[in-house]
Amino acid sequence: MTPSEILALDACALSSAIRTRALSCRELMQATLERIERLNPEWNAVVSLQPAEDLLAQADARDAQLARGQWLGWMHGFPQAVKDLAFTKGIRTTMGSPLLQDFVPQEDSIVVERARRAGAIIIGKTNVPEFGLGSQTYNAVFGATANAWDPTKCAGGSSGGAAVALALRMLPVADGSDMGGSLRNPAAYNNVFGLRPSAGRVPKFPAVESFIEQLGTEGPMARTVTDLAMLLSVQAGHDPRAPLSLAEDPSVFAQPLARDCRGLRVGWLGDLDGHLPFEDGVLALCGQGLRALEAVGCAVDETPLGFAPERLWAMWLTLRSCLVSGAQQANHADPARRARMKPEAVWEVENGLRTSALDVYRASVERTAWYRHVLGLFERFDFLALPAAQVFPFDLSTPWPREVGGRTMDTYHRWMEVVIGPTLAGVPAISVPVGFDARGLPMGMQLIGPPRGDLALLQLAHAYEQAAPWVGEAPGAVRG
Repeated sequence: MTPSEILALDACALSSAIRTRALSCRELMQATLERIERLNPEWNAVVSLQPAEDLLAQADARDAQLARGQWLGWMHGFPQAVKDLAFTKGIRTTMGSPLLQDFVPQEDSIVVERARRAGAIIIGKTNVPEFGLGSQTYNAVFGATANAWDPTKCAGGSSGGAAVALALRMLPVADGSDMGGSLRNPAAYNNVFGLRPSAGRVPKFPAVESFIEQLGTEGPMARTVTDLAMLLSVQAGHDPRAPLSLAEDPSVFAQPLARDCRGLRVGWLGDLDGHLPFEDGVLALCGQGLRALEAVGCAVDETPLGFAPERLWAMWLTLRSCLVSGAQQANHADPARRARMKPEAVWEVENGLRTSALDVYRASVERTAWYRHVLGLFERFDFLALPAAQVFPFDLSTPWPREVGGRTMDTYHRWMEVVIGPTLAGVPAISVPVGFDARGLPMGMQLIGPPRGDLALLQLAHAYEQAAPWVGEAPGAVRG
């Protein structure tokens, strides 16, 4: 196979070809490094790339293991660049901040540890916004990551580097994380899939805030739903170092995803009864996605949210600022370090400093009320659906949209308000592609499952994939 033919294979096909030795790990690594060398200077998705000779030596070691009959797992020989928020032992983890540009962890995050155990070779990192704040991937350490479909546009974020590397076939699959849409928004912006798993599905470590950090989660990104589920099967599963992690067997995600979707009820929440503004064309493309659901037998009905969106936004601001300020207050307290933080990080910390313990308690009570309301929605519907973003990918030089649909955005993340409901409920949500606007820019839609309903959600997304011909389209940079 030519390098282009190798990289055109989906991850499951690559894994099978490596296991049967129809393809060597060295061949895959060489093709990957050539693709990165050719495309990454313009798109800037992969950062902290490790020396080619070291990576090829690791690929040779993986081939030698196969020759001895030793197969480590589904990711055996996969070149894997890790989101630059996750710790990678011996490879610097900057979190996109000049304050951490020389930080080299002494241990791996659990998702990295598990990827290595399954045979992956860590080739570097994928770019992020500073501290993962905001759905636009740019920072003072590495610069901005461009959209896979139009390098003058942004990639989304905070898993923007991961989504672009995936779409441009620089990686077979990608890991990411999501608090405010960071797996869902960049997936939508780059025509790939991104799954925010159920709370606790993918254990997080190291984390000093193991008991209070219940908004963010790590999870998988992929070009096919089967690949997405396979990566989740590697990432998921209980770990005693993560006290709130789920104990359910992750191997269920490695089983075939085919199911009969006829009669499944999907509740379309749309613009939340007019509360959310949208750029023209976003809702129309989501309508195209809804028709694909109907094509596989789902009954799609528009439904009101039934819960004041203003309550969601208020609890979101309180809980998010509590977590971000806790993580960054030491940097903020030092004037010299504060001066090197992005304004949005300073804003979050200062919001947190004005937040009392009683404010956090009240927001937590509100969050419980929202969760109970969501349970009621799932008594009427098997799944829910929402857009994955409120605007199309915007200019790479724009930090964040100041206006959407004629409405002024009052915070740096208000334009992504559409993603906070699933986050606050702790339910699984997957961004699925819904097609392209007249400019050729992608958009996505969130499919949302009930608590711990990750497998059923993946099965629905798999059926949707079969009815959505735009899913498999590749950016012009890698076609042919």
